[in-house]
Amino acid sequence: MRILLLGATGRTGSAIVQHALNDGHEVTVLVRDPGKVQACEGLTVNKGNACDAADIRRAVEGQDAVISALNTDKTTTLSDSIPIIIEAMREFGVRRIVTIGTAGILQSRTEPELLRYESNESKRRSTRAAEEHRRVYELLQASELDWTIVCPTYLPDGEAVGGYRAEVDRLPEGGEKITVGDTAEFAYRQIEDRTYVGCRVGIAY
Repeated sequence: MRILLLGATGRTGSAIVQHALNDGHEVTVLVRDPGKVQACEGLTVNKGNACDAADIRRAVEGQDAVISALNTDKTTTLSDSIPIIIEAMREFGVRRIVTIGTAGILQSRTEPELLRYESNESKRRSTRAAEEHRRVYELLQASELDWTIVCPTYLPDGEAVGGYRAEVDRLPEGGEKITVGDTAEFAYRQIEDRTYVGCRVGIAY
């Protein structure tokens, strides 16, 4: 399979790249600084910006699926890039996209009509990142793409250890954290797993 990965230099993105390469997939990454990515067999490194339509079109063409592990980084990268990504996927007939979101855009258990970041479940003072992820959710939901948004809660560094739980639209009850390693492993598996197509899925131990 040919997979485009955005956000490949981040914690989760770099781990997803390794999973895909280990399984023999052809992986293309689009990065602003190619020097941050180690060249290896099966990996194509394109220099570019996820918010540049021409760069995205070149990267999406010929792919079978897209994974976005882009983060908010206190910018509007997510909300600026997702319409461009969606349009390029439509143009080239690529249907499958998996993105890394945040547990803040899952439904609240205590106030089900609200998202977690809007409810009393949220412990964060700033809602900026959650609002960016919400925009991605709304745009994907309105698209015809086969999308899945993986929504981890607190995300410490750490290897994949397994034993985590997943739930559609909500964070598993009592879930407090999940490692970068397990988040990457779960997100990577969604490329070929159809269980959560068209869903936000909360993951936690």
